[in-house]
Amino acid sequence: MENMGAKQTKWEELSISNDFLFGKVMQDAELCKELLQRILPDLKIERIEYPERQKSIHVDMDAHSVRLDVYVKDDRKTVYDIEMQVSDTRELPKRSRYYQGMIDLQLVDAGQHYKKLNKSYIIFICPFDLYGKGRHIYTFENLCKEDNRISMGDEAVKIFLNTDGTMDDVSGELKAFLDYVAGQKPEDSYVEKLDKAVQEAKKNREWRHEYMTLLMRDQENVEKGEDQMLVLVQKLVADKRFGEIEKIKEDKEYRRILYREYHII
Repeated sequence: MENMGAKQTKWEELSISNDFLFGKVMQDAELCKELLQRILPDLKIERIEYPERQKSIHVDMDAHSVRLDVYVKDDRKTVYDIEMQVSDTRELPKRSRYYQGMIDLQLVDAGQHYKKLNKSYIIFICPFDLYGKGRHIYTFENLCKEDNRISMGDEAVKIFLNTDGTMDDVSGELKAFLDYVAGQKPEDSYVEKLDKAVQEAKKNREWRHEYMTLLMRDQENVEKGEDQMLVLVQKLVADKRFGEIEKIKEDKEYRRILYREYHII
């Protein structure tokens, strides 16, 4: 979960495509397990568990903190992170890499052997085609470039789901879920249970209050970020570093470097 800044803001108008509401609904273990089975039909998941209901990962003060939408383990200790992503930020592949690294850091304690790392799946559900090939699903594993029959064997899998796919490349069950995320209501038993859970979730006053609190926090962060950017531009102008003004608008990492250089944060 990166932020709450989606177009839908009113609690009553939220749908399953809202990352906050999706995370709450997926706290139902049976709904979550069935979704994973639809995405990964070759896996036989007996049960899932929630190490933490809302998994947040913090490494140090200068690193991005990560708040995961849905973080679960199955009976084989395989780890799944499922993210609802409604906006195309043009950075999802690298974000998935970052999430993978952050999760791995949490899985292996200091002094433990690397073989202790769990098999993991990072899954993004998107209402857009990240790779523009018409697929509903793009699955990535590390393979040998010279011989793609050879898997690296790191057991790290990344999946990008696309509700806007045009190919006949997924099961009817998974297609029904993706259609529901896209705003349709196909006749499907799982979608019916999911929709009922969504409606029940929106009656939860505690979750509504938490959602509104997060909205206000994110708005404050946006305003703070705008103020910091203005201060940075002023300092660059004062130092006649005009060529760097355009760069900081596009390069978040370079912007953070300059924030630290000028002691803005």
